[in-house]
Amino acid sequence: MKLNERSVAHYATCDSPADHTGFLRKRVERHHHHGTSYQRRWFVLKGNLLFYFEERESREPLGLVVLEGCTVELCEAAEEFAFAIRFDDAGAKAYVLVADGQAAMEAWVKALSRASFDYMRLVVRELEKQLEEACKSLAACRKSPRRSSSSGRKRHLSNPALQPLQEKSTTLENGYSTWSSGGCVTSGATCSDHDGGQMKPPPLPPRRRLAASSATGSPAPSLSPAMLESPVPPETICFSKLHNWYGQEIAVLRREWQERQKRGHP
Repeated sequence: MKLNERSVAHYATCDSPADHTGFLRKRVERHHHHGTSYQRRWFVLKGNLLFYFEERESREPLGLVVLEGCTVELCEAAEEFAFAIRFDDAGAKAYVLVADGQAAMEAWVKALSRASFDYMRLVVRELEKQLEEACKSLAACRKSPRRSSSSGRKRHLSNPALQPLQEKSTTLENGYSTWSSGGCVTSGATCSDHDGGQMKPPPLPPRRRLAASSATGSPAPSLSPAMLESPVPPETICFSKLHNWYGQEIAVLRREWQERQKRGHP
């Protein structure tokens, strides 16, 4: 891979956010002295590129490690808190780094292990799968309430018991409305309440008692025995029959008044 050094250097020091930064000691092999030394460097991780600088304020990186096709693992070394970046190629150089403590070492290993494009590709695929499942679940949730609400509305309209009471027509008999309460029946029958029992008909109006004597002192006319007993059963709710029966008393009083007028008694 060929990299443009100027572009890479600019990317290393530009204001783009870094994924991880910190001081690490980098192992340096010295073949002519047959020894090993460590150099303290400032490391900056951006994406899959690991830059290292001589100092924190340095404007140009000393080196770059491209984190592709590599593994990050702890290693046996004389220095404590050491880990290594190793590549699949047999001849590739391994980088041994030493952190200042356990927490710093774990943070660097975690960040470097997630820096490659191969890892990010796996993460993106997993997120796409989760998004697809979430969209399917949301679509199913949106369809379910609509089906249940529409079916519930159809059941309501098809059930006569759920119809509003005011939509029921009033039953007429002989030109008069019969009493009704939620589910009225016709003449000669009784109404059923909501508990399935028989509703009592409205009480009959008390029969008007005639005065013992009229204003003129004449005895009050008496009603016929047939008029003393109501021909309508007490449990009936037929208004027209009750009206005719109680009207007999009014007719008798009216005839009495007309006869007094003829005799000259006001």
